[in-house]
Formats: sequence, C-alpha cells, structure tokens
Amino acid sequence: MNSSPLLSNILNPPVLFFFLGMLAIFLQSDLEIPQPLPKLFSLYLLLAIGFKGGYEIEESAINPEIVLTLLAAIFMASVVPIYSFFILKLKLDTYNAAAIAATYGSISAVTFITAQSFLKILNIDSSGHMVAALALMESPAIIVGIVLVRFFAKSQLEAGEGEAEKFSWAEVLREAFLNGSVFLLIGSVIVGILTGEKGWEKLHPFTQDIFYGVLSFFLLDMGMVAARRIKDLRNTGIFLIAFGIFMPVFNAMIGIFISKLIGMSEGNALLFAVLCASASYIAVPAAMRMTVPEANPSLYVSMALAITFPFNIIVGIPLYFNIIKTIGV
Repeated sequence: MNSSPLLSNILNPPVLFFFLGMLAIFLQSDLEIPQPLPKLFSLYLLLAIGFKGGYEIEESAINPEIVLTLLAAIFMASVVPIYSFFILKLKLDTYNAAAIAATYGSISAVTFITAQSFLKILNIDSSGHMVAALALMESPAIIVGIVLVRFFAKSQLEAGEGEAEKFSWAEVLREAFLNGSVFLLIGSVIVGILTGEKGWEKLHPFTQDIFYGVLSFFLLDMGMVAARRIKDLRNTGIFLIAFGIFMPVFNAMIGIFISKLIGMSEGNALLFAVLCASASYIAVPAAMRMTVPEANPSLYVSMALAITFPFNIIVGIPLYFNIIKTIGV
C-alpha cells in the first residue's frame, strides 16, 4: 500500500491529538477535559457538518447519483446488521449478537468528519449530500437490531404479559429517529437548505473557521476515552476483536463496490465506504441499553470505541482510499 495517504492521515492534526489523548492515559497524566465540553464539542460538530451539507445540497440540483446514494445508504444500514448478526450468532447469544450487529450497522459521525478532514488535506472534493447519507444511516440499524431480537429471542417472546407491556415500539422508534444526534444533524441539514447562501455567509466563521480546532479537542478527548476502554478488550475475546477489525474492511469493500456501480467521485466513494465501515458508539448504545438490556454494554461499546474507531481513523481511511484509487472509482 502506498504510504503517502497513511502518512497524510496520521500527520493530520486532529488525528495526532487523538494519539495525544491516548498517550495521556498510558502515561497516567492528569490531563482532563471537563465533562460538559465533550458533549458540546459533539453537538457543534453535528451542527457544523449538517449545516454545510444542507447548504451544499441547496446549491446543487437533485440528480440520479444523489437519489441512488441515499437509497444505497439506507440499504447498507439495513443489511449490514442482518449478516453481522448471523456471523456473531456463531459465538454469542441472540441479545449480544443483535446489539453488536446494530452497532456495526449504524455509523460514527466523528469517523466521517475525520475522513472529510483527510480529503481536505489531499484537496479532494466531496458532495454535501453525503451528510444526508450520514443522517439516514443512523437509525435503520437500531430498528433492524430490535426486530432481530424480537424474532429470534423466543424465550423473550414467550414471557408474561407484564414483561411484554414494558416493550414499546413507540419508544424504540422515538429513540431511533429523535435521539439528540440524529435530530440535530437532520435539523441542521434542513436549516442549511432553507437559508442557502445567505445563511452560509452568516455562519461560515462559526461552522467552518473553528471547525478543525473543535475537532482536535474532541479527538483529544476521544483518544483518552478509547485508551481507558482498551482494558475492556479482555472481555471481548479474539473472535470479537477480529470482528471489530475485519468486518469494517468487509463492509467498506461492499460500499466501494456500490460506489463504483453508482459512479461516485473519489471523495464521495471514500465517505460512503467510511460510513459503511464505521460503528456507532453513541446513538446505538443508548438505544440498546433501553431496548435490549440483556446485552452486555461492555462488549458493543468497547468494540466500537476501542477497536473499530481507532482502526478506521488511523488505518481504515487511508486503506479504503488506496483501494478506491487502485480500482479506479
């Protein structure tokens, strides 16, 4: 593999701050970011990418590539949890298999943003409608994960009426489509579309000029969180560690194949591959804790955050880009 994209990604300031955060934990530094701030950073990043995506969608006309991309996004978010579930069922019970499958069917917005940063370093353009794909891929995996549990966990289906009453599809759908990250992202896209160029000019200093500074702070915190989670890997076993590395690559390959069929540009193809390859460590875990309490959070959270997230932002993004360049998307 050509080492140039890999080196460009590693020398990307936000990624270096991710390493710095991990190093702080490994060296037992007392570095700490006050808790309200990481949440604020996360909300800012979602608002900024959503608003920019909405503006770019407004600037460009709807075309067949956009429609096909959004349909492909929904397709991948729905299908990845299904085949992941059956692979995971080889070693795990229904509840844990469904929770992990849903985690890997959904997406990581920060991985997507890091891929955008990688493209910017290489001066490669991407389209605003990829943010819409990001928004659409957040929720379907949660729904599919719940359906898998309801269909395969026969013992749960045969439980008493009192337990059945505790399960509410209305609450599941509300968590899937109205959780904070999805709501803010979709809302920001809509605001960007409605305000167009005038809104872009007004918010550009806020949503763009300080964007990479905030991303660097966020990844500094994520590096610290990921380093703390590494000790949880002993609970996952070799099978799940391998799954957390090879499944993203497999999903990315499918995404690259689809992007070639659709005729995406290099930049859009990379972002779509990253969306297919990433795993949720915010929205899905929150939903799974509520709807599948039998699943072990230390499995699906540590896999997404301590294995797949670092793999994607360090190795995965340049790897997928090299594959895209090689096959000529």
